[in-house]
Amino acid sequence: MKLIAHRGNINGRLESYENEPTYIDLAIKKGYDVEVDVWYKDNILWLGHDKPDYGIDFKWFQDRIAKLWIHCKNIEVVVYFNEIFEKYPFNYFWHDTDDVTLTSCNYIWAYPGKQPIRNSIAVMPELNDDDVSQGIGVCSDYIQKYNKVGNN
Repeated sequence: MKLIAHRGNINGRLESYENEPTYIDLAIKKGYDVEVDVWYKDNILWLGHDKPDYGIDFKWFQDRIAKLWIHCKNIEVVVYFNEIFEKYPFNYFWHDTDDVTLTSCNYIWAYPGKQPIRNSIAVMPELNDDDVSQGIGVCSDYIQKYNKVGNN
């Protein structure tokens, strides 16, 4: 099962650290994938949920390409990743309140409360006590509780 730390959170929300580059790296170091909120503004990639907070160079993204689930926060960043996808196949998506969206790498990203959906990523299943048994992954602020190995 794919285990995805929501904005870098592993064992509960730490809002002041969410999407912060070293916080994301800590989750990756512990073995998790990470959902990150990304903006493109003034020809710069930014991390941040409600607004662009942390300017990040492309190499940072490139070095973590296999571990990032990129939640595009503005149309400009969707276009940016779409234009480079053939050379750099980042896993990115856009959603609002859709029941599901399909990521650029063909994963079903399911809105909280919509499970069970076969072969999907369950997002924040703890909010609605969702059944994740049919999924292939979970994205959560409490991702450590889904780790069956228990070593993270």
